[in-house]
Amino acid sequence: MELTVLGCNSAKPTSNRHPSAQVLSVANHMFLIDCAEGTQFQLHQMHVNFMRIDYILISHLHGDHVLGLVGLLSTMSLLHRSTPLTIIADPQLETIVRSQINFFCENISFEINFIHIHFELPQIVLNIKGVSVQSVPLRHRVPTCGFVVREQPKEPNIRKNAIYKYGLTIADIVNIKNGKAWTDPVTGECVNRKELVIDPPKPKSYAYISDTAYKPDIVPYIEGVSLLYHESTFASDKEDMAKITYHSTAQQAATIAQRANVGKLLLGHYSSRYKETDIFEAEAQNIFPNSTAVYDGYKLVF
Repeated sequence: MELTVLGCNSAKPTSNRHPSAQVLSVANHMFLIDCAEGTQFQLHQMHVNFMRIDYILISHLHGDHVLGLVGLLSTMSLLHRSTPLTIIADPQLETIVRSQINFFCENISFEINFIHIHFELPQIVLNIKGVSVQSVPLRHRVPTCGFVVREQPKEPNIRKNAIYKYGLTIADIVNIKNGKAWTDPVTGECVNRKELVIDPPKPKSYAYISDTAYKPDIVPYIEGVSLLYHESTFASDKEDMAKITYHSTAQQAATIAQRANVGKLLLGHYSSRYKETDIFEAEAQNIFPNSTAVYDGYKLVF
């Protein structure tokens, strides 16, 4: 998996931080996660080939997560995109986008498909070759969800020396890959699976937890993910403000990461009140040491 953070600020841009947008590449698919104003500019700045975007995931219908969408779709059409694009979002967004596309982008050059999110319960919103996406309901001022993107497990590889040593047939190989035990027909002994296969790497996973009040009950849905991005709009000095506005602090994000036993925590969605982001990282690392405050242009292969 490869993550590129296009924007890490909250409601409004600053001179060096744009609002929410990220690109995640996994299993030969490219996802755009949220699409704030300025996303097109950031895609150009980060040298991302946005024509390769297959899916757009929109966490909720606040402007700082969606106002760049129609402009991006318009540019894709101007560049003669022909590949269909899928948008996964609140059902209301389809009505909004189709109306604006019809007005601003007459005869758009590609098909746009929508998958609607239902915010009451977690759901698998996408299940395609190599990857699945699950929505996770969050607690914000409007219906909001996070997303968990998971690589699908790969099959184990059969050891070449085992094929020759035991004379494995194609049927044997299929059964062994599917987890069945194998008995040596000559000796009658069950062969240790480690002698037969090389297990594949553990599948990677990424959780994007956007705007939300502190919500510990999301932990089971993100438990053990390789990488967690959790909003940290405020430092602990503004915990009361976080509660009022249904946002989280860096300490709360770190607590979620610790309880979920994730591999690494990324912090973002900073309030413009903060000129520097060191305070977020310091507060989170006191609870969850493997925490990083991201910035526009932050990239990570994991």
